[in-house]
Amino acid sequence: MRGMYKPAGLAALLLAATSLSAPAPAWAADTVKVGVLQSLTGTMAISEVTVKNAEILAIEEINASGGVLGKKIEPVVEDGASDPAIFAQKATKLVQDGGVVTVFGGWTSASRKAMLPVFQKLKSLLWYPVQFEGNECSPNIMYSGAQPNQQILPALQWAVEKGYKSYFLIGSDYVFPRTANLILKKHIDADKLKVAGEEYVPLGGTDFSAVIAKVQAAKPDIIFSTLNGDSNVSFFKQMAAAGLPSAKLPVMSFSIGEQEAVAMGPSLVEGSYAAWNYFQSLDGAANKKFVTAYQAKFGAGAAVTDPMVHGYVDVYAWKAAVEKAGSFDPEKVRAAAVALDYLDTAMGKVKFAANQSLVQTGYIGQLDPTGQFKTIWQSKGTIDPDPYDPLVFPGKKCPAS
Repeated sequence: MRGMYKPAGLAALLLAATSLSAPAPAWAADTVKVGVLQSLTGTMAISEVTVKNAEILAIEEINASGGVLGKKIEPVVEDGASDPAIFAQKATKLVQDGGVVTVFGGWTSASRKAMLPVFQKLKSLLWYPVQFEGNECSPNIMYSGAQPNQQILPALQWAVEKGYKSYFLIGSDYVFPRTANLILKKHIDADKLKVAGEEYVPLGGTDFSAVIAKVQAAKPDIIFSTLNGDSNVSFFKQMAAAGLPSAKLPVMSFSIGEQEAVAMGPSLVEGSYAAWNYFQSLDGAANKKFVTAYQAKFGAGAAVTDPMVHGYVDVYAWKAAVEKAGSFDPEKVRAAAVALDYLDTAMGKVKFAANQSLVQTGYIGQLDPTGQFKTIWQSKGTIDPDPYDPLVFPGKKCPAS
């Protein structure tokens, strides 16, 4: 997790957090508090503000239909400010002082890892909505975002099917890109293909001149990008300026969705690829209902992305688990969540597996001139989540519940 925070500062915050014991949440007679913790400022705000919006939309819809166990949900919104240390601090504030019964939020793996000991010590439950590198299981986190075998490896499968043999790996310098690329390198090698290069920039970095020079020298068939946040704007602009637009050198991204494409300008990223478990353009009544509701609240034409839908689904899954458990107690809710049947959602049928990760479908899309993805590949049915890639972490499994 380089380039993300000062370890001493985070360690001090975590030490303070883990010295606390969790109070019993104070529930008013007719309300129950939940935390919504996303980056509303900083480099990740381009992606996370809309996840917060989707989580709030789900809460408002549930309240309008009667709430949960007879209580209206009261969201307590906090800003993680694109800083893992602040995420840990705000998670502690929400659970320890805010009396919330659960928290929805996070994006970067660094933010999740900073929060994990807080939720474990305070015996609370985080619903994490974004794809990540796997190699983690915690009873205090519900992982609805894609595991590597549901996003990264399907993208590699597609690329191999297309005949690409040489891969250049570019990422932001923290745990998700580095672990994702470790997994990719193992599988690329196993397929007897070539890694043409591997480069990282600090999260929020804007200077890609040295990286692009290495790309030009390596002449890869395709770039796999684990860049996050607004670094993508600079990367695609500088690639185009160097004579390497997506039409000439394909880019497969793992963190660019419709929202980022609109913010960057669709013409900048037109023709590039992304791997997700949801696209706004997917067919289905549940998706049309969600997109219509989101745009009615946040603006006609507002873009909808995979992490937004996962955040929205997390709130509804929490509601279903609370009602199944007949309780807001995090441990009882966790046990109920993994026992739920398939939920009909905007991304299709999904459910939580015993390892607290989501069973879901993988999609590959290509960006069109409007900033929407045309689905060009999808997995054959849903994919069971596997947090530990067998090539990289042989024999490692989630502990039994």
